[in-house]
Amino acid sequence: MSGFSADWLALREPVDHRSRNAQVCAAMLAHLGALAQPRLIDLGCGSGSNLRALAPLLPQRQSWRLVDADPLLLAAAHEALQDWAQSSRNEGDVLHLTYADKEIEVRFDQVDLSRDLERVLDQGADLITAAAFFDLVAPDWLNRFCAALIARKLPFYTVLTYDGVEQWSPPHSADAQVLAAFHAHQASDKGFGPAAGPRATALMEAQFKSAGWHVMTGDSAWKMTAAQDAKLISALAQGAAQAVAETGRVALADLQSWLQARTQAERASIGHLDLFARP
Repeated sequence: MSGFSADWLALREPVDHRSRNAQVCAAMLAHLGALAQPRLIDLGCGSGSNLRALAPLLPQRQSWRLVDADPLLLAAAHEALQDWAQSSRNEGDVLHLTYADKEIEVRFDQVDLSRDLERVLDQGADLITAAAFFDLVAPDWLNRFCAALIARKLPFYTVLTYDGVEQWSPPHSADAQVLAAFHAHQASDKGFGPAAGPRATALMEAQFKSAGWHVMTGDSAWKMTAAQDAKLISALAQGAAQAVAETGRVALADLQSWLQARTQAERASIGHLDLFARP
């Protein structure tokens, strides 16, 4: 999977962090609370945003393995985490970070998860986590992933999986048509086969529940205003318009009118869901 720039990930990080569901996060933290040094594997880590959001909430000592297929994003994560931390040092392949009272060990692993998922999971962890990832993968891969976690009894926490619900203000006559075309584009292959898109959380929830796991989900929609998030709103509109144009499902004049309105939207809500599952 590729195509996500460090600049785009940096632009979305503030709304990602403030949108996480507090109740689902609290359930995950309660599960990890007794561990002196939890071990986490972050799948599709990008530039390390998920670590920056979670590390301040976790126990004082932590060990992370950041996994991504893109070497440029792993390099960006290494740099961004050093900038974020109060202090850092490299020892072999381990980056040691100090942030407030936290002592954090980070390892970086370039892996094609479509091929080598099980190798990553077999390294052992107290929690598998990811952010804004699972709507991009195929249902068959999701089934394989959930089955692998269930077989290994690995607790799982993921945030910000797109759920397909969007509301823009003021409304535009092409909103429904554009959203349908965007969903058609999202179902294209992102490196794992045709993507699950908005169905991803429901597919995972069903598989974990069928195995008798405890599962909790919660809303983590992006709530954006022009006053606070104008650059992100504009970038989202432009990205959506580009994807929709590739489908050919919306007349160019209608799409251009929609884009002009959306880059200047007063408010936007983009639906996401968080999930925590444990044996």
